[in-house]
Amino acid sequence: MRKRLVSTALAVAAITAATPATLAAATTGATTGSTTAQTPAPKPPQPIKVSVLSHGSKSGTAPLSGHSTPGTRAHVAGVRTEAAHTLTVDYQVQETYYWCGPAATRIALSARIGAPSQGTLAGQLGTTENGTDHIGLVTNVLNGNLGGGWYETKQMPNDPPTQGQRDLLWRDVVLDIDNNYPIVANIVAVPSNHPPGYPADQTIYHYFTVIGYDDSNQTVLIADPASFSGNQIYWISFDQLATLIPPKGYSA
Repeated sequence: MRKRLVSTALAVAAITAATPATLAAATTGATTGSTTAQTPAPKPPQPIKVSVLSHGSKSGTAPLSGHSTPGTRAHVAGVRTEAAHTLTVDYQVQETYYWCGPAATRIALSARIGAPSQGTLAGQLGTTENGTDHIGLVTNVLNGNLGGGWYETKQMPNDPPTQGQRDLLWRDVVLDIDNNYPIVANIVAVPSNHPPGYPADQTIYHYFTVIGYDDSNQTVLIADPASFSGNQIYWISFDQLATLIPPKGYSA
């Protein structure tokens, strides 16, 4: 089944065309032999730095929120404690309403390599305005970019999941995070089971990335490229993660 993604009303930055005056300002004065000073190109904004455990790891805690502009980046620093382990990733808000698959894949890749752009990954995934077809495509693109075969597609067809499926998911979260491999999850969030900020009264078909866990709270750290209501990096309970994925799957 093809994915349907609900638009998150992401703003599109306006592009201002160069005028003859601005072009002339950057040219050399031919008659006088003088040069007109060129305006330095603006530096790209620096990624926001995120401390994931500064406010704890209870479900609902958001280490990063409020920065919703498409393409906004954040450097999420990894942390290792006795109970918690989170990974260092380059987070980025998805650039179009239907690029959650490419953006989530990019976040996962950034833990290990200089990740390709969302546009490049959208091409590799075959993403269209209908979204990214299925989690198996994400698995293939992750392995293709990393040059290995770590990732496998895990299906969770039962809703609610069986105990065996829940046990495997927790094992995968711990094993993958401990080996520096984020998990990409394909979720179906019904109105009664929304992560923070999701549009009310809507079922959201989506991809996000699991980048950490805390065994003491049984919580997982989510890097959500949609930034619904400005929620980018947040903790949810493992129980909620296990109920969001069915009947889809995840790459781990």
